[in-house]
Amino acid sequence: MKLTSLRAGLAGAALVACGLLAAPAAAVAAPPPGAPGIDHASVPAAESSTAAQYWTADRMRSAVPADVLVADRVASTPASEVAKGDPITYGKPVPAPEVDLNATSEAPVSHIGKVFFTLSGRNYVCSANSVSATNGSVVSTAGHCVHSGKGKYASRWIFVPAYENGAAPYGQWAATSFSAPTQWTRGGDITYDTAFVKVAPLNGRTLAQAVGASAVAFNQARGLAYEAFGYPAAAPFDGQTLKSCAGTASDDPYGQTQSQGIPCDMTGGSSGGPWFLSSGAQNSLNSFGYNNIPNVMFGPYYGSVAQSAYATAAAS
Repeated sequence: MKLTSLRAGLAGAALVACGLLAAPAAAVAAPPPGAPGIDHASVPAAESSTAAQYWTADRMRSAVPADVLVADRVASTPASEVAKGDPITYGKPVPAPEVDLNATSEAPVSHIGKVFFTLSGRNYVCSANSVSATNGSVVSTAGHCVHSGKGKYASRWIFVPAYENGAAPYGQWAATSFSAPTQWTRGGDITYDTAFVKVAPLNGRTLAQAVGASAVAFNQARGLAYEAFGYPAAAPFDGQTLKSCAGTASDDPYGQTQSQGIPCDMTGGSSGGPWFLSSGAQNSLNSFGYNNIPNVMFGPYYGSVAQSAYATAAAS
């Protein structure tokens, strides 16, 4: 896809994308050892069937960027998670995108879209991507775009592929189940801020049949080059059009997460948007930023935990 330069990176900690986290004063304890688990929750059929009706154009425009759900949610993870297992990629790779080091405006992409959901009575917005799966119905997004990290799953969850200025050219796809690491759902550990959502068919077609799906890769090397996409909704953006950033990933400078950062000035609302490798496979997503490291977006490492969450959703 051809990229057009939008502008140079914006200065100031207030513009760091997704959840703004304070610099750590001290190390945070690692989660308990042992094989990590995956939470899997089904959405009641009645809720799934009515979710799209709830999301009027006005409600979509007034939804709050979900970055507020991840403030101060930082913890560390065992180093053994970082490269556990052999490199794995699911799905057929798509052509490699061009790389541009500046934030850019993008034309809508059929398999990338916005997520809308309700949590604790408030309406939120995130970004997401359709990924290859045997059931043809899996969406990748951030953990905080499906669960509060305090014990609650979202309701009225829908995915709107290729959203632009209120238009939903491929319809609204309602969640039927959520799969996320227990480190996020039971402890809010932002290292594991990832989730996979199964959505219901629409008009007799699966999501992948309607909009396509990206390959998804796990257990890859660190420090790779990525292109990230999302719908930043917090100022100075308005969340109505797709944006992208690109750059080479580097480790969390504080060492308290296994997440990696890339140069990016996207703001809240871009949470959950995909990070693509040069092969076209998704290998991370927009998760959080530090309030004193301007214009750097951090995304979770897609290791064995994320792989297990994906496999759970693909088999559901």
